[in-house]
Amino acid sequence: MTAGKRPAPEPATRVWQRMLSGRRLDLLDPSPLDIEIADIAHGLARVARWNGQTSGAHIFSVAQHTLLVEAVLREQTPRVDIRVRLAALLHDAPEYVIGDMISPFKAVLGGDYKAVEKRLLSAIHIRFGLPAVLSTEITQQIKDADRGAAYLEATQLAGFAQAEAKRLFGRDPSLPASTQTDYLTPWTAAKAEKRFLARFATLCI
Repeated sequence: MTAGKRPAPEPATRVWQRMLSGRRLDLLDPSPLDIEIADIAHGLARVARWNGQTSGAHIFSVAQHTLLVEAVLREQTPRVDIRVRLAALLHDAPEYVIGDMISPFKAVLGGDYKAVEKRLLSAIHIRFGLPAVLSTEITQQIKDADRGAAYLEATQLAGFAQAEAKRLFGRDPSLPASTQTDYLTPWTAAKAEKRFLARFATLCI
């Protein structure tokens, strides 16, 4: 190095992701203004549940999972408010940025992952007219539906025995057979994205 010259500064660490819409979403301080439903649908349709360890010709995407969760919620609570249904559809929306990590790995990572996930979910809620933080009651309703969906996915797609799935995820939510056949047949990414957007449009009326 030439005497008297300072070394070049280290480049700043990038903490934002550029979306196909052109938005740049800051992971540490996400703005609702940088969130687009098209980006969410596109990303979730291409993120695999169960680390891809599912049967079928296609991955079982997070987009398809969220639709299944919303269907389970409707079955468990037929008169649930439409905004709660929207919250159920969006409950895993942060994964369009951070991906879907299986629960055991989330436990290994600890609090940092959860903090990023919570900030993203709050920004997503605000963007689409939901409370930044849901009530305990609504959170539990969605969690129950999520566990019901996980039971179905585990037993029908991920190779779990019913007894093991019941121990880990609770009881079978007993969806109608036609609904199970539809939602538990892995779709193409294009179909998952299209159906996610269609359901979102219905819930935002």
